Amino acid sequence: MKMYKDLNTSLRTIMTPGPVEAEPRVLRALSTPILGQFDPEFTNIMNETMEMLRKLFQTENHWAFPVDGTSRAGIEAVLCSIIEPGDRVLIPIYGRFGHLLTEIAERYGADVVNIETTWGQVFDPAEVILEIKKVKPKIVAMVHGETSTGCMQPLQEIGEACREMDVLFVVDAVASIGGTEVKVDEWKIDAAIGGTQKCLSVPSGMAPITFNSRVEAVLLQRKKIERGLTDPNTQQQTQNRTIRSNYFDLSQLMDYWSPARLNHHTEATSMLYALREGLRIVLEEGLEARIARHQLHEQALVQGIRAMGLDLYGDPSCKLPVVTCVSIPDGIDGESVRSMLLNDFHIEIASSFGPLKGKIWRIGTMGYSCRKKNILHVLGALEAALIRHGAKINAGQAVQAALDVYHNEEHE
Repeated sequence: MKMYKDLNTSLRTIMTPGPVEAEPRVLRALSTPILGQFDPEFTNIMNETMEMLRKLFQTENHWAFPVDGTSRAGIEAVLCSIIEPGDRVLIPIYGRFGHLLTEIAERYGADVVNIETTWGQVFDPAEVILEIKKVKPKIVAMVHGETSTGCMQPLQEIGEACREMDVLFVVDAVASIGGTEVKVDEWKIDAAIGGTQKCLSVPSGMAPITFNSRVEAVLLQRKKIERGLTDPNTQQQTQNRTIRSNYFDLSQLMDYWSPARLNHHTEATSMLYALREGLRIVLEEGLEARIARHQLHEQALVQGIRAMGLDLYGDPSCKLPVVTCVSIPDGIDGESVRSMLLNDFHIEIASSFGPLKGKIWRIGTMGYSCRKKNILHVLGALEAALIRHGAKINAGQAVQAALDVYHNEEHE
């Protein structure tokens, strides 16, 4: 009989755009004893988690809770619950995850309209608003922080235009929540989806979402249809308008997260403990201080990369603060460099997708991974790996440039 060894994973410095290193206090929370999902002690934890999610999303929405599953589960739950077959959905694409929104929307019968821009750039909000006026969609779905290109889309003007035209505005904030500003109410976002495995430094497995009364009205109408509380002569129409997924049906999840506690699924107890602790740590640090911390370490990383003589990829005016994309020098095997970082330095950075595969490295500075030790470690290791690969760089400059950023910050 085959014998299996004890689980003993390597200690890595994870500097990818997700997953990132989990907060040690979050890992400790995962070992908390299990409670029954209807135990009053546990339902109080559910209520506290909802309260903290409202603060994280900067919203007064009543509905703010996690969907069990990875970030994609949250995206799918929102889209499948509000899209009816034939609904027109506008999805501007400026990277890999705009294509993901499109695929999910199409699977639920949406009439998807795309506009696209060059990877490494974002849209002028006026361009998106003009397209909204042209195609008159029911929903606009956009990515806030596009990790495939390291870019961040300005949203406020688009949100205001959607509200004026009575269009639902859905935002994928998976990469940005907890590391940059995400102002759901101020930007007039109707539904936002976050992720745990990025700036929150919680293991992947839950997708925090929030949505407002405009979305709730759509959900309640579809729920009414599903329960047969409409004209029985419109049976075919009724079948088309019911929410296709049971697991991702937000109208049922609302019942589960309400005081009614109607059973929908068995809650992922330990993951909820982890999310609660991750949120507590975010709020303990303070959103303003946390965003400033991410910006400081981003600045140190960027200055180190530039001092090395490497080029950043993408338009700097729309850079995502928590992901830095680096152009791979000519003649250098990017995957070989990544392998050396992992095998010799126990550091993981990421490659990219589609047209950028093999052309850039992506370095994440998210959550618990976003700290001085990691920045200096990755810069020193990347410099050493590039020298071993014969790259012509400015040796000995990267770490010093990053230290200058930190020392200047300390003396301000």
